[in-house]
Amino acid sequence: MNSIVIITQNPAISYLLKDKLLEKYKLSIFQNIYSALDNIYNSNPDIIIADICQKDNVLIKSLNDLKIDFIFGQMSILCIVPDDFFISSWQNLLTDDYIMHYALEKEINMRVDLCLLRTQRMIEVNPLTRLPGNITIANQIKKRIEKNELFAIAYADIDYFKPFNDTYGFSRGDEVIKMLGRLIFNEVRGNQPQGAFVGHIGGDDFIYIMDVQLIENTSKNIITNYDKIIPVFYNNADREKGCIKSVDRQGNVESFPIMSLSIGIANNIYKRFSHYGEVAEILADIKKYAKSIKGSFFIVDRRR
Repeated sequence: MNSIVIITQNPAISYLLKDKLLEKYKLSIFQNIYSALDNIYNSNPDIIIADICQKDNVLIKSLNDLKIDFIFGQMSILCIVPDDFFISSWQNLLTDDYIMHYALEKEINMRVDLCLLRTQRMIEVNPLTRLPGNITIANQIKKRIEKNELFAIAYADIDYFKPFNDTYGFSRGDEVIKMLGRLIFNEVRGNQPQGAFVGHIGGDDFIYIMDVQLIENTSKNIITNYDKIIPVFYNNADREKGCIKSVDRQGNVESFPIMSLSIGIANNIYKRFSHYGEVAEILADIKKYAKSIKGSFFIVDRRR
């Protein structure tokens, strides 16, 4: 069931939206943007419906900030506006659609459906982590190359994930992947609120793009916190032993240590990237080297 966050101080509008939408969607209703933000950040709803007026600068700024955010920008925002609403430029209000009060009862269901369809057409999102997938990752890299931007990109991958998945099951494995996605997202966003990007390639593989001077410290924090968290996913006996018994890819029973995290980092300070394929090749190479080091580890490609 798709989720909608509704922001309105108008009881009549709140009642109308519940009457029209509650049967089909999961609704969370708030009176202002401040009370809604925790829910938005934690649940990542599919649509925000915001009841705004001409001079509601706080709400408008908050909505604009969400739309330019590297993760929340994928959410649809539908604004309810007064019948006499006027805006000189839609660059000042980054909404995906709007509906006037007079049309609300008749058109709200259609507008919500259109917002969802538009989002599905424009962006693919990993259903497990809700992070952008391969198409968006490729576009983010290509855009930065075309603009000649200086940037750093990291490829994070869990070591010994398959044996863990085989031993504890897909459900526990999915919880580990969701944890890592949220950890990377929180660290990247906390260190660079604007202009960064986090994507989920698939499985236990993630990409994040940041300013060159920020990515190493962020990666260090990710690894430190990952190593603190990951033991809780093991049962007590395996945690005390520091390993599990599982079957390797050749069918042999083997001991595997607690899952570690390998991160390979590349940037275009010394060597400019010419195309997306080159970046992918460099990242795969440097990540492979990081995985050859015992324990959680990140390494930066400093080759010229």
